[in-house]
Amino acid sequence: MKKTFTIFAAFIALASLAYVRGETGASAAQVVQEKNVRAHLEFLAGDALQGRGSGTQYELIAAQYLASQLRQFGIAPAGDLDANMQRTFLQTIRRHDKDLQQAADDTLTQRQEKAGAAELNYTWNVVGVLEGRDPKLAEEAILLSAHIDHLGVMRTTSVDSIFNGADDDASGVVAVLELARIFGAGPQPKRTIYFASFGSEERGGWGSQHFIKNSPVPLSHLIANLQFEMIGRPDSKVAANTLWLTGFERSNLGPELAKHGARLVADPHPQENFFERSDNYRLAQCGVIAHTVSSYGLHEEYHQPNDDLAHIDFAHMTRAINAMIEPIRRLANSSFTPTWVEGKKP
Repeated sequence: MKKTFTIFAAFIALASLAYVRGETGASAAQVVQEKNVRAHLEFLAGDALQGRGSGTQYELIAAQYLASQLRQFGIAPAGDLDANMQRTFLQTIRRHDKDLQQAADDTLTQRQEKAGAAELNYTWNVVGVLEGRDPKLAEEAILLSAHIDHLGVMRTTSVDSIFNGADDDASGVVAVLELARIFGAGPQPKRTIYFASFGSEERGGWGSQHFIKNSPVPLSHLIANLQFEMIGRPDSKVAANTLWLTGFERSNLGPELAKHGARLVADPHPQENFFERSDNYRLAQCGVIAHTVSSYGLHEEYHQPNDDLAHIDFAHMTRAINAMIEPIRRLANSSFTPTWVEGKKP
């Protein structure tokens, strides 16, 4: 009887351990779980945030939420100083900063103005940092980023006037949050990792432009930027459970990440020129090896009110973020430094 009980107890212990370790064999703190992805996304892309319009109070609410999550995950603030000279997570950007210039022929802005959208007076970035532990490599940094804002509320022919932006780009923001949680809970990396969510990408990239001018780390020390944009749904143009990288052929970063487990392939939509259509491009123009990670399949909900939670493939999104953990961890702990392919630097 005693032997039978011992075997039973051992079975229960192993079953419990398997439950805690989750689908990849890592501890629960070291994997992305669908329930966490869903929880973040339901808040960020829910109707209560009114589409996180660029420069609106709802974009600010989203930014404050991201800041509170980063603090909870053990990530240090890397934004502006407050009145007490304490570092915060937020960078506050005035629209009329002389270094910021609105994109020419901004049809989205025209649509918002015609719809009676509020004037953009401020926008916000959220920036946190996990310092590296290696005396030499800690000066080098990796930037993981996404953009907070979407289109807000606009009058349309549809009954629904809230542009929730679940895929564009609440999905990318959730990826950055979950990676911050995982790296914050794990061993301190050798290199420093910055986690940033940029404001007003949809209105001409105000947030990323400000970050470049007010970066907490010299841009020459940024060895890589991965911008996460629209990973909430699979792209039928690539294999299942696969993400693509804009400008894959421009540097050796994508191939290196893929070599170490990232399911990354070249962008299957080269005619769309996606490499130049997200915040990564501004950093790339400054010399940073910067690309966007995505699985956008040119779906019909792009920039429409029905880019909502109902269209998110949570299982795909969870697997997509999980697949990036170990390749990024290795990049943060190795001496490999990405470089541009000759003739391909922007």
